[in-house]
Amino acid sequence: MLHVQLHNVSRFSIAAFVACIACSKSSDVSHNAASSSAGARAANAAGSGAPSEPGEADFSFFVTSLAAMQRLSGSQSGFGGDLRFGQADGLAGADEICRQIAEDSLAGAGKKTWRAFLSVTKDASGSPVNAIDRVGEGPWYDRLGRLIALNTTDLAQTRPSGADPVILNDLPNEDGVPNHAPDGANQVDNHDILTGSSATGTLYKDDWSVTCHDWTSAVGADGKPRVGHSWPRSGFGGFPMGAGSAGSGAASPFAAFFGASGSGGSRGFPAGFGDTANWMSALDEAGCAPGVSLVEMGPPNARNPTVGSGGGYGGIYCFALAH
Repeated sequence: MLHVQLHNVSRFSIAAFVACIACSKSSDVSHNAASSSAGARAANAAGSGAPSEPGEADFSFFVTSLAAMQRLSGSQSGFGGDLRFGQADGLAGADEICRQIAEDSLAGAGKKTWRAFLSVTKDASGSPVNAIDRVGEGPWYDRLGRLIALNTTDLAQTRPSGADPVILNDLPNEDGVPNHAPDGANQVDNHDILTGSSATGTLYKDDWSVTCHDWTSAVGADGKPRVGHSWPRSGFGGFPMGAGSAGSGAASPFAAFFGASGSGGSRGFPAGFGDTANWMSALDEAGCAPGVSLVEMGPPNARNPTVGSGGGYGGIYCFALAH
């Protein structure tokens, strides 16, 4: 029928008709592409795990990687508990560490106001500071645009409520890589992250030993800094309790934590242990000295009083304030 009708119209009409069909198809393609793009953004907002287009505007959270901490400290052992980094105090120095790492990861990101998630007993004015009060109101996203938390209520949970499922139990570093396997392939024991904070993000104790003298000391014996877990430990498998290996007659290097009969902390866990799934407050590290431990060797070892003794390197969490 269409063929017959076309014989009854002028060549001009035929050309216009063909052009109209092409225009219609082009419009449909553009509409479908726009719908697909909007759908992808909606899926990402719902926590699909597919990162949105990364950009400086959204980037507002990361765990400092070992490589970044080594580079800025100029030491393979990292900073330890002294985070002043040429600034007047530990908080100011840690904030600058965050800013420089952000800028190195994404040009322009360093223009934001970055804050380290750290509590102290006294700031420059002599007042205590809660980490949760330093980081703004949210929302926060990782380097690849994935949601960490929408607000401080969601943030101050055992694991950030509403976080993208891909990173919920393995918080990412400045490159957007879940930090348990920073090379993208091999997992390492690096979950202890300095916070000095309680399970809700407030100052853990009014005792500067839990903050390495408010993040100004890298002396092992100056404290046992409170740390959170960037990825949660599953139980306590592999932690030696009490005596050493069967038949050895040797004392366990972790006896100072568990007690001679393995009863050091509640339920036989080491003293100072909390919820080992909590990203803000899981346990007390062994000391404030610089040190890196990436191989599973049990809980923090009193004979190795470093910020990484229990699995880590003295990493910190960094947040950008929303503008």
